[in-house]
Amino acid sequence: MPVKPIYSFFLTLLLLLVAPAAMAQSQDLELARAYFQKGDYDKAAAIYNKLLDDRQLYNQVYPDYLKTLLAQRNYKEAEKLVKKTIKRYPGIPSYAVDLGVVYQAAGDKEAAEKHFDKLLAQMKPDQAIVLANEFIQQELFDYAEKAYLRGRELTKNPSENNRALIALYTYRQKNEPLIGEVLSLLQESEDELPYVQNMLQNSLRDEKAFDTLEKELILRVQQNPDKLSYNELLIWLYIQRKDFYSALLQARSVDKRTRSGGTRVMELGAISAKNKDYKGAIEAYEYITKEYPDGPYYLIAKQRLINAREEQVQNTFPIDVVKIRALVADYEALLAEAGRNAQTVEALQHMANLYAFFLDDKDKAIALLQEAISMPRASTNLVADSKLTLGDIYLLKGEPWESTLLYSQVEKSHKDTPIGHEAKLRNARLSYYKGDFELAQAHLDILKLATSREIANDAMDLSLLITDNTGLDTSATAMREFAAIDLLIFQNKLQEAQAKLDGMLKKYPGHSLTDEIYFQKATIYERIGSFNEAVANLEKVVSSPTDILSDDALYKMAVIYEENLKDTPKALQLYNDFLVKHQGSIYVTDVRKRFRKLRGDTPN
Repeated sequence: MPVKPIYSFFLTLLLLLVAPAAMAQSQDLELARAYFQKGDYDKAAAIYNKLLDDRQLYNQVYPDYLKTLLAQRNYKEAEKLVKKTIKRYPGIPSYAVDLGVVYQAAGDKEAAEKHFDKLLAQMKPDQAIVLANEFIQQELFDYAEKAYLRGRELTKNPSENNRALIALYTYRQKNEPLIGEVLSLLQESEDELPYVQNMLQNSLRDEKAFDTLEKELILRVQQNPDKLSYNELLIWLYIQRKDFYSALLQARSVDKRTRSGGTRVMELGAISAKNKDYKGAIEAYEYITKEYPDGPYYLIAKQRLINAREEQVQNTFPIDVVKIRALVADYEALLAEAGRNAQTVEALQHMANLYAFFLDDKDKAIALLQEAISMPRASTNLVADSKLTLGDIYLLKGEPWESTLLYSQVEKSHKDTPIGHEAKLRNARLSYYKGDFELAQAHLDILKLATSREIANDAMDLSLLITDNTGLDTSATAMREFAAIDLLIFQNKLQEAQAKLDGMLKKYPGHSLTDEIYFQKATIYERIGSFNEAVANLEKVVSSPTDILSDDALYKMAVIYEENLKDTPKALQLYNDFLVKHQGSIYVTDVRKRFRKLRGDTPN
């Protein structure tokens, strides 16, 4: 017989003999694991002990056998197993760490620490990551940290294992060392800023951590004025804390040094305006108009500057008509400087709003909006926005059919866009004013899924107001009266609205709308500058803790004490009460910021 066929024959025979044995061992291994899962450790240990002699299975058997011995509290046998394994496979960190784990499980903390310290002392520079990973696998995080730092010491490289330590500190929420590591990483490379921001975003949760980061950053900015990444991180930190004014000051300082055209300051101005920090927005846009009169942002900044002042005046009660006229004059000056064109349509729209709602000149407002709508090459969004404002003015005049026509035009032309959703919301609100709650709800149900969180929240609030007060056990009559009063408030017929709200309190004592009525009364008193009366009505809502308006009322009351009545101790007390009672409220971040500022924790 030739050699090749003989070889093939014996090989086949060998495989036939080995395969059943291998299969039997595999079945034994599965059986041992099943016993372990059931908690029958004695049977599992007996099988593992038998399988341990098979070199091919050793790496599979060893970890399971060790777990079984530890579960049995058979620490002496576990120690023998690990030492035998270390002798058989020297230099493998996982086995060396296992020995310390056995000492630890046996309650010999001193022996475990001595062993782990010895591993660290004997560690070579290139073993830090491997040893640290083994410690992490055993949840020995302090020793993992020591391994990384020991590796740094051995290599004499201060940035060695930097990212690994950042990941470890992030996982363990160890903010102080984390801050040191991320700032050192930034010192090495400013390109790491996005990574650093991401890690800090995932880790920093409390004010103490933010304070620590702020102090360290301010120090590093002073020591390294050319490291712009530190400035950018400081700006990022202030934005996280919603301290937009401090962020602006920092951005302005950087821009003055770099003369970078004011882009960052413009961004901060927009963020400040969106978060109703009008002081910050005004200073940002004033800076741009002064520093870059020939720059690309000049006209936008000038327009937004007046917009921010307008917002500030409209949210400072009672509204000062003299300041309203000054704003109109500012818009007129802007139009004279820049011309009446596609770039200044927004100014026409804002002027119209001021004329209609604050100067009672609706005809002038309509003329301005018609000019804006017919402006050649004007942005379609600005034209749509102008149509929405025109619809509001017709509602102000008591011509709701004209309003809904304009709202529907925008809804159709800007379908599935934020401005289209805003048009649908106004149509829903118009149906609500008219008492057609079924049609209002049809609009609102769609808007609850709007991509804009602000629109979705407004839709949800109005929907809840309707459903809570027109349910099976509640007549819709009171709700229709309340909705009609809301329309009077929109139309600035405040005295008439206040009288009708008082009438509702007498007509419907104990109605589910009672808290909403008191809240609306407070809103009217606030608008006309009767702040003590506003507080008295808000207190009635706050004393009803089951009502969904209780957090809104407490927040508004605290702000009035702070900004209008200038009673800092009372405002502090109310903000503190708010943080205790309404931890899940949307106002929490702003309340915390105001509380810290009043207490003197942050600069004004």
